[in-house]
Amino acid sequence: MIKIKIGIVDDHSIVRSGLRQFFDDESDLQVVGEAASGRAAVELVRTVEMDVLLMDVSMPGQTGIDAMAMIRAKAPDLAVLILSGYPEEHYAVNLIRQGASGYLNKQCDPSEIVTAIRTVNQGRRYITPAVAELLAQQLNRPDGGQPHEQLSEREFQVFLRLAKGETVGDIAEALSLSVKTVSTYRTRIMEKMSLGSNSDLTYYALKSKLID
Repeated sequence: MIKIKIGIVDDHSIVRSGLRQFFDDESDLQVVGEAASGRAAVELVRTVEMDVLLMDVSMPGQTGIDAMAMIRAKAPDLAVLILSGYPEEHYAVNLIRQGASGYLNKQCDPSEIVTAIRTVNQGRRYITPAVAELLAQQLNRPDGGQPHEQLSEREFQVFLRLAKGETVGDIAEALSLSVKTVSTYRTRIMEKMSLGSNSDLTYYALKSKLID
């Protein structure tokens, strides 16, 4: 039997260990690597052959959102399945639009993770009823959805970091961009979201539960 090779990315070792043990009971699944950050996830994808990357969103340093663009660039055909503690309405639409193959909440039944892995390994998207409803709502809205859903992939990355209080210089260094480029992104974000300051960004992100 050809096994589905899986990479697990989560900053909590107990989560990675639990998932590994659960997958070990499935005859067609094989965990081939683990990572605890977005940066380590990119390196894992670069060095280890895999079929599906199971990745958290919220991690210290470089998050899953930060890593998504680089992973897509290095391995465009790799299925990336998001397993997050955040409810679907917070990140699912943005991440699927950015190339994720599916989005699951960590409160889901473990058997659903296995089903999702098998689905995305076949080159299909795994869309839960909750995510399908969000996508349908976005299509039905004349304005295209909530303000943060109008942001591009890179703008969304910068927005979250600004909302957490990082400076333009910090963000430039973390994302390997120039300060001028990050400043341009900040200006675009403010315009698209009709906000006037970093404090407004933070308030919006907290109110929308995009950050803790």
